[in-house]
Amino acid sequence: MKHSYKTHGTCSSAIEFEIDEAGILHNVKFCGGCPGNTTGVACLASGRPAREIADMLRGTDCRGRGTSCPDQLAKAIDGALAE
Repeated sequence: MKHSYKTHGTCSSAIEFEIDEAGILHNVKFCGGCPGNTTGVACLASGRPAREIADMLRGTDCRGRGTSCPDQLAKAIDGALAE
């Protein structure tokens, strides 16, 4: 299922991704943000269990903001899995 999440407190403005019926994360795409970092996170996350990725990235901080693009991806995954 395709999901879109509006981020909060980060340079990226949204995250798009899919989670298949087996709980695997696919097609992760950050809209905005630091291109190298967000592309790297997206590549590393795609093809792995969504729950595992959320657990791994949750709480990552960027420059004392209390969140980051990876943390926002974790929140997006949590929300999608709760649906």
